[in-house]
Amino acid sequence: MIASLRRRTISLSNSKFINASRYQLAWRIYLLALFYFMATRCLLLFVAMKAGTSISVAQAVHIYGLGFLFDTGYYLYVLVPISLYLWLTPDKLWATKLNELFLHVMVFVTIYVMGFTVIGEFLFWDEFNVRFNFISVDYLVYRREVSNNILESYPVFPLLAALAVISFLVYYATMRRTIKAVVEVREPFQRRTMLAVANFALAGLFVVVIGQHLRGGQSNVQVRELASNGPYQLFAAFRNNELSYMEFYAVLEEQRAARILRQEIGEQTAKFTSSDGFDITRKIDNPGTPRFNNVMLIMVESFSAKFMGTFGNKKNLTPVLDDLADKSLFFNQMYATGTRTTRGLEAVTLSIPPTPGRSIVKRLGKERDLWSLGNVLGTKGYDVRFLYGGRGYFDNMNNFFDGNGYKVIDEPSVPDAEIGFENAWGMADEYLFEQALKSADEAQKTGKPFFFHVLTTSNHRPYTYPEGRIDIPSGTHRHGAVKYSDWAIGDFLKKARSKPWFDKTLFVIVADHTAGGAGKQDLPVSRYHIPAMIYAPKLVKPRRIDTIASQIDLAPSLLAMLTMDYKSFFYGRNIFDVPVGEGRALIANYQYLGYYDKNGLSVLGPRRTVRKFTFKPDGSVARVVENATGLHTQIAKAYYEGAYLAFDQKLNKWKP
Repeated sequence: MIASLRRRTISLSNSKFINASRYQLAWRIYLLALFYFMATRCLLLFVAMKAGTSISVAQAVHIYGLGFLFDTGYYLYVLVPISLYLWLTPDKLWATKLNELFLHVMVFVTIYVMGFTVIGEFLFWDEFNVRFNFISVDYLVYRREVSNNILESYPVFPLLAALAVISFLVYYATMRRTIKAVVEVREPFQRRTMLAVANFALAGLFVVVIGQHLRGGQSNVQVRELASNGPYQLFAAFRNNELSYMEFYAVLEEQRAARILRQEIGEQTAKFTSSDGFDITRKIDNPGTPRFNNVMLIMVESFSAKFMGTFGNKKNLTPVLDDLADKSLFFNQMYATGTRTTRGLEAVTLSIPPTPGRSIVKRLGKERDLWSLGNVLGTKGYDVRFLYGGRGYFDNMNNFFDGNGYKVIDEPSVPDAEIGFENAWGMADEYLFEQALKSADEAQKTGKPFFFHVLTTSNHRPYTYPEGRIDIPSGTHRHGAVKYSDWAIGDFLKKARSKPWFDKTLFVIVADHTAGGAGKQDLPVSRYHIPAMIYAPKLVKPRRIDTIASQIDLAPSLLAMLTMDYKSFFYGRNIFDVPVGEGRALIANYQYLGYYDKNGLSVLGPRRTVRKFTFKPDGSVARVVENATGLHTQIAKAYYEGAYLAFDQKLNKWKP
């Protein structure tokens, strides 16, 4: 037997190099991983084309060519710890049954994880039309909400069981014999060292050569995302959760940027209190006697303008809001600043443009004691509260609002008996509105005016809600969730009309963001278009406002309606004083920052890229100018540079 083993070892050592190496196992796993990565890319490409995305031959070559580089680079990173094991495990331990069992188990788990990643990427793409990014990082952090959401939205356990069977079949067909063969290999330590060093060197080379800059050169978002590697993007999001504007984006000389910014936000009623650069603290003098009306600000989850009949939807999803549109101050051209709830909260609460990276709401240790609408109204004697249908620790909302002048009411603070229906994200909207009614009654008894910021949850996957409210069964489609949210708002207003505080209340209804922000461009303007209206039948005359506006404009506009004088560090403008042709909107995702007005869209990107888009009357792109340098792009730089430096230097700390 010993002689037989010796002959086998000699035979292996004289065979082809790859077949006499432990690294044959890594090579086979690489081929399998490459197959899974490419299969994922094909699946997502099919989904994108089915949704109407057109891909040219040149773009397809780009997708699969760059995709191969990202896939290989990611595998080389992952191979580093595997190389250490293949390199340093002694022959005596390598030849044991225990090591063989360990390799079988780990290879099967690896195949299972690769299959799980395919499913995860498909579901993430179905929701957001992008590969893994900042959102997926947040989803890993807030596992309870996300896992419950997935369990309620998909047949998870049958999927996992089917995946286990498929993974076992793949393992049995492709890797079982390879593992048995490599366990019998007796490979010299010097050869293992050479292969390990080669892996480390290649991984290091890919760190230098392969990076996010390869994605940034492609202006078509869908092509860029399809060429990417999902797991690689996930780790990149961990690494780049905050970006320095001054380091990565195109900047202006600071004095010029500050001068342009002051020209943009300065109003006839404003007087700056400092001449110090980006310190935009100013006194706002709104002529007239202050009106201490109540404000009920309802922020509706994922509510695109395209859902409303007012904007052309024929499916009758929003009968309540369509009716209110004709009885309110209705903003025809309101745009969300971002694609996540935290961006909407940040914009409306702080009136600040989005800064690159994660929202201020989630910047732990930096999210408190800021100049907020709640703090301003608190100094005016208002009862200020934030009401949320879910658990406020999600996305750090409790810390943010508690630290900026709001009392927080979320699902855990509500008695179970007062919640008739809930899903993964929290209580159904109608029960959240019951808490708003209850809080308003409490404020009424104290004689204090109230400002409540209410954030709904029902228009979110799994799209479940109480049965019998609308004509679309619960959990079937987002359209049902939209219609239910609309119904819940109508039910709330019906109950509010019987309250003594109703006639003195401004009801502000606005979306936090749209149902989808991805498109062919980095920042597709139409996908940031949201409904916004102010309803108060005894206080406000109905009219349509066509001025282009942003969520950051709501705070100063509300304070103007209340004719209140106040100190401000808001970047927004009073919409009512802005001529129709002079409006603008600031829109962004976690990486690209945009300034949009009648003259087009300037987009600032990492690596100091600047693009200027102009549009045809139908909204399609007429022209793209790379490295644009005109006044339009300078205004964009001034807004974002100013907001970044003000936050970084703590200029917008709350100073009553």
